[in-house]
Amino acid sequence: MIPVNTPLLDGNEKKYLLECIETQWISSEGPFVKRFEDQFAATVGRKHGIACANGSGALDIAVAAAGIGPGDEVILPTFTIISPAASIVRAGGVPVLVDSDPNTWNMRVQAIEQKITSKTKAILVVHIYGLPVEMDAILALAERHNLIVIEDAAEMHGQTHRDRPCGSFGLISTFSFYPNKHVTCGEGGMVVCDDDRIAERCRKLRNLCFEPERRFVHHELGWNYRMTNMQAAVGLAQLEKLPQHVQRKREMGLRYQQRLADASEIQLPLTRNDAAENIYWVFGIVISDAVALTPEDLAAGLAKRKIGTRPFFWPMHQQPIFESMGLFQGQSFPVAERLARRGLYLPSGLGIKNNEIDEVCDAVKSILSGASRIDG
Repeated sequence: MIPVNTPLLDGNEKKYLLECIETQWISSEGPFVKRFEDQFAATVGRKHGIACANGSGALDIAVAAAGIGPGDEVILPTFTIISPAASIVRAGGVPVLVDSDPNTWNMRVQAIEQKITSKTKAILVVHIYGLPVEMDAILALAERHNLIVIEDAAEMHGQTHRDRPCGSFGLISTFSFYPNKHVTCGEGGMVVCDDDRIAERCRKLRNLCFEPERRFVHHELGWNYRMTNMQAAVGLAQLEKLPQHVQRKREMGLRYQQRLADASEIQLPLTRNDAAENIYWVFGIVISDAVALTPEDLAAGLAKRKIGTRPFFWPMHQQPIFESMGLFQGQSFPVAERLARRGLYLPSGLGIKNNEIDEVCDAVKSILSGASRIDG
């Protein structure tokens, strides 16, 4: 079996975990949490890091700390995981969607300004799959309209935008440490920022909004989104190897690019955009409309060969839960809709071997060669 993701745990993970067990510091009070927060924040060029249970929790905290509340409009891409939109909705805010660029698959920056109204409070940027969003244009737009920028850099560990680390932009940024990320804790997340007041607010929201005067007397609601010392120990070991992980991801991406270059039936990801070289968080492909083969067909064919895949994100404006809430009625975003229906990604974990990448590519091309063409 070639799984869609195989993590790589060949650093100090075992050593640091044993230290947790031997010292009996396994909870969120353990010393690895602070070490991980400080070193991760420094890595992405931020003053503060606030470790939490997962990336979705990091977004909940960030949205609340940014002051998003009932009626506030927040602009974000429709083509993303559900977590950013869910955080906005839970805060009482109103998600306002923009379509994707067909080449980078990121949010179409040129479409943002026309969505700004008197109720717009923030732009929530989500970097998708390996290339950064055009942040210079986003920041200029936000400054011109006095808007907050929240940066979801969950997929961007080690990526830069014109040599500045992703995760260093705007008021506040978030990361995920799910097993398919360049840095993993198994589960985990991080909020990073520069403002002392915002950082303290995030720490309070992460920890049930306990009050210093009397711990179990609460004046507001927060979350139990704490990260354990054991998670942080794994994360710290992973962070130590981030440069090697980035290098390996780019080697994997280049190998996929070379082996699939002659497969005219699929669109490959861009190797770079104006701001950065692709970091290949995942290696996505989009099947041509001229081929009578769906991503589900391709995934099924690969599964028979014991190769794992995963579909692309489903657009927010077509999510059943949001439709049931009456959101996004009558809205259409054709690029995102096509990406969702014609895209999937191939095994992309750091633990995959070169011969396995070759096997995946051979299988993909074999299945594509047998697909009929709609244009005859």
